[in-house]
Amino acid sequence: MISEDAYDYLFKIVIIGDSGVGKSNLLLRYTSDEFMEDSRSTIGVEFATKSLKIDNCFIKAQIWDTSGQERYKAITSAFYRGAVGALLVYDITRKPSFYHVDQWLKELREHTEDTIPLVLIGNKLDLSDVNRAVSTEEAKQYATDAGMLFFETSAYDSTNVNDAFETMFDHVYTELSKNRLLKKSSTRNMSDLAAGSTKKITLRPPSATYEYNHRHKNGDLNKQENGGCC
Repeated sequence: MISEDAYDYLFKIVIIGDSGVGKSNLLLRYTSDEFMEDSRSTIGVEFATKSLKIDNCFIKAQIWDTSGQERYKAITSAFYRGAVGALLVYDITRKPSFYHVDQWLKELREHTEDTIPLVLIGNKLDLSDVNRAVSTEEAKQYATDAGMLFFETSAYDSTNVNDAFETMFDHVYTELSKNRLLKKSSTRNMSDLAAGSTKKITLRPPSATYEYNHRHKNGDLNKQENGGCC
């Protein structure tokens, strides 16, 4: 078991995509192995942490779930800063969410390094038999052309969720090691973020005064306030 305050490196990963594609439930499934049947859209930004071991190094992953709603994009764009990897999520039952990946990728490129590892995720695989709108072949070809890894997942039954996240972390570690960018992270300011814990940041729309409401509850996602869909 990895202690909450014992880690060598801190990785910031962002999850982006349209509202309702299942970003929050992917995060919840990976960090807590839970799923919310009835969940609301994320407001602003929230994140969870996950501790893991790669190549004898202890990694604390800070995974940021950004709102897919247009009115919050002016706020959430600031949270791309410092990201070393990203997961771009679409809903395999909603073709427009796949088409919008281009826009999310463009926004991502404007705020991060071009070389960070990217994973394209087609979520809601459990609905593929009756409602699939985006073929695996089409999405896989898009991912290849854009230099992204590709997975189809189901946050509902956990299919490929761990594989998608852990492949991302492996590639982040390899990329940073290759470029000798890994640096020891101080644990003093982050010791309150235990493995599997969540911190929620609730933000008002750009037209209002910004108010940050930080929450930290028993190391689990707050089910009443956490957003996202399956």
